[in-house]
Amino acid sequence: MTREGRERLAQALAIVFVAGLSLALREDDFALFLVARVLIVVIACLGLNVQFGYAGVVNFAGATFFGVGGYMAAVLSRGTGVPHLFILVAGGIAAALAGCVLILPVLRTRGHYAALVTIAFALLFRTFLEVNDSLGGPQGLKLPELRIGPWRFNEPIALGRFEASFLLNYVILALFLAALAFALVVRVDRSWIGVQLDAVRLDETSAAAFGIPIARAKITAFTLGNFLAGVAGALSAHMVGFIAPNNYSFGESLILVSILLLGGIGNAWGLPLAAAIVIVLPEQLQVIQEYRYLLCAGLVILILLFRPNGLVPRPLRRLGGA
Repeated sequence: MTREGRERLAQALAIVFVAGLSLALREDDFALFLVARVLIVVIACLGLNVQFGYAGVVNFAGATFFGVGGYMAAVLSRGTGVPHLFILVAGGIAAALAGCVLILPVLRTRGHYAALVTIAFALLFRTFLEVNDSLGGPQGLKLPELRIGPWRFNEPIALGRFEASFLLNYVILALFLAALAFALVVRVDRSWIGVQLDAVRLDETSAAAFGIPIARAKITAFTLGNFLAGVAGALSAHMVGFIAPNNYSFGESLILVSILLLGGIGNAWGLPLAAAIVIVLPEQLQVIQEYRYLLCAGLVILILLFRPNGLVPRPLRRLGGA
């Protein structure tokens, strides 16, 4: 079996595993919420993986673009009759457009300075939300029930004699979007775009000498990554039913980056495992819930010391099949 065949089989088995786990937990609201949360975070981290792992573009404002998608969903679902399926896409588009503004100073900086630009943007976004009364200010906004055609997400699902929690609806949609995002990211990695992004990340001078447009490659990675984060944020906002500035703090951005480091920068396969550890562990061990940032910091330090390439290191690219 070829490498692509093995990976497709692994993807199918992963989907079957998550679907089976969700059905087994069909009546457990909290467990289903955690499953959906992990899947949504995986979507956002896949976007960060394109930026950090493929193009080498730093972004410490992941939660900010997650929040842009969430607030776009809140505004459109509360004040317009836009179909909710389009609202999810609009959340991604809004985050991508916000990224187009941020990428301009990022392109003009390098290393730590580029990181500081994204951190400043994250702090600015949260301050803007807190002082903007039209967006709910520090109290936040409520969101209505998510509907896609006849599919009402806040109603329980009838499974024969059993009745599953309404959160199973969100798990199904999150699983579909995560599988779609995963396939898209892997496809980009194996295309000529992925080869260009690798070249830009490894050596910009050499890449430019071979005629690769550096700015266009970085903009492509940054835009795609932020689009995925925005879609994830829109879905998360509808699932929770409420958003506030505190949900999109700089600390939440660091959580996303820690998941990326734990899973292995540049390899999408490690993200689900890392997201499950970071999201589920503090919830199951309530004693450490208050120290989840400390937990993530400790895990990152351990990974950098003993497995610097992450739990699932990125495999070498085979140029013949790139």
